[in-house]
Amino acid sequence: MNLPPEAYLWFKSLHIIGVVVWFAGLFYLVRLFIYHVESQELEQNIQEAFHKQYSLMELRLANIITTPGMILTTSMAIGLLVIEPTWLSQIWMQIKLGFVLLLLIYHFYCYKIMNNLRKKECKMTGKQLRVLNELPTLFLVCVVMLVVFKNSFPTSAVTWFIVLLIILMALSIQFYARFRRLNQSKAL
Repeated sequence: MNLPPEAYLWFKSLHIIGVVVWFAGLFYLVRLFIYHVESQELEQNIQEAFHKQYSLMELRLANIITTPGMILTTSMAIGLLVIEPTWLSQIWMQIKLGFVLLLLIYHFYCYKIMNNLRKKECKMTGKQLRVLNELPTLFLVCVVMLVVFKNSFPTSAVTWFIVLLIILMALSIQFYARFRRLNQSKAL
């Protein structure tokens, strides 16, 4: 196949745009699931209004933003691999594709949750959904690190210091959320 030289740059640009859109949708979609589940604890007379609104918001987000972002991401990735097929033989790309496969499974699992919420059959709690909401962040960090470092991931003290900072940031966010929930329950 004889593609123009700028095809690589177009595929790469659109791939990055697709990734941003896809992840934005995934992050917000599961956050909506959390609000949807927690709205079931509200007074009975307003639960149905929240249920309808969250169901509509989830469906629109999934079908208008999240899934088109996933399609753009994967189709542009295929274009990049057509241009650079040797990447498929490299370990970093094989691991990256493994994470992308897990992300695709996560994406379609979100549709299952969304359908269960719509039918009022979701058994997941807000806490379980919060844990689920962290998975795309983990996938994103792993994929970006693989793409940036490829086969030469640094293992110096500076690298491990940065990893420690990231872990501390994630833990502080979790502790703050827990602190806020405890204060909220005490106020009630």
